[in-house]
Amino acid sequence: MKGGFFSRFSRNEAAEPPDPVPESAPTAPEPAAEKVADIVRKIARRKLPPAPRKAAISLRLDAEVLDWFKAQGPGYQTRINAILRAYKDAAG
Repeated sequence: MKGGFFSRFSRNEAAEPPDPVPESAPTAPEPAAEKVADIVRKIARRKLPPAPRKAAISLRLDAEVLDWFKAQGPGYQTRINAILRAYKDAAG
């Protein structure tokens, strides 16, 4: 090993271009939307006071009301809670 380990990497040699990446090369899997949402939520919650404690209950709602909230997308229980909280705050 004349010159040490790195002696074989001479700057005088012609550099060969790297092998091209084939079109069908596997790519890194995209993180699931749920995982991304969890990560964002954790970042957004930093240095904020803890969320108020919630109680699990059974609540009967009209089917059409529940269907409407569910049609708005994920987080319908949180939206129902926000509306009930706003009503509580407005009622005094």
